[in-house]
Amino acid sequence: MANPRMLKLPEVLEEIEMSRAAFYRMRARGKAPKLIKLPNGHLRCRRSDLDAWWESNEITDAA
Repeated sequence: MANPRMLKLPEVLEEIEMSRAAFYRMRARGKAPKLIKLPNGHLRCRRSDLDAWWESNEITDAA
């Protein structure tokens, strides 16, 4: 089974156009995309988790 596409934290930060400090503040509030901590301490984000985060933050027209 192939592993899902995993993004490095700098890739996530670039895509969402946010500084590392702002991202960690958002993460502390529980509003950031889901991250996975690898045994070496590095953080990764599944492409599907980032896409789901984008969708959950989408603004729709209020009727």
